[in-house]
Amino acid sequence: MLDRVEVDYFGTLTPLKSLAGISSPDASSLSIQPYDLSAMALIEKAITNCADLGMTPSNDGKQIRLNVPPLTADRRKEMAKLVSKLGEEGKVAVRNVRKTAMKTVDAMLKDKIISEDRKKALDKGIQALTDENVKKVEGMVKAKQEEITKV
Repeated sequence: MLDRVEVDYFGTLTPLKSLAGISSPDASSLSIQPYDLSAMALIEKAITNCADLGMTPSNDGKQIRLNVPPLTADRRKEMAKLVSKLGEEGKVAVRNVRKTAMKTVDAMLKDKIISEDRKKALDKGIQALTDENVKKVEGMVKAKQEEITKV
């Protein structure tokens, strides 16, 4: 949940996990312990500004606590949409890897490192791996959406 939170630390956007230890003392809360206590206010501000979290941090001077609210039907729908969006990003990343691999194979053919037959076989294998991994991403998205929407 906090992976996308970045803190403006000395003028540089820094991932939260680089600035603090994050733990879950129970099922409905998160505890964030900054390595540098002077960054506490900056971390609180970054969490508050992260609109899609829907949580308000509380600070006791040594750590920040986040109470995770129970999921409402609307929040479940929002999270399912977010999972879908992240799944699409994952599929695009897989396709980008395919594109890079295909370019490499084309360059190898152009440099006469491989034959035309070998290129066709490699293209077929690359496409098969791409299809397999896209299906895995789709399966993970579907499973996570079902988990989220289950009451």
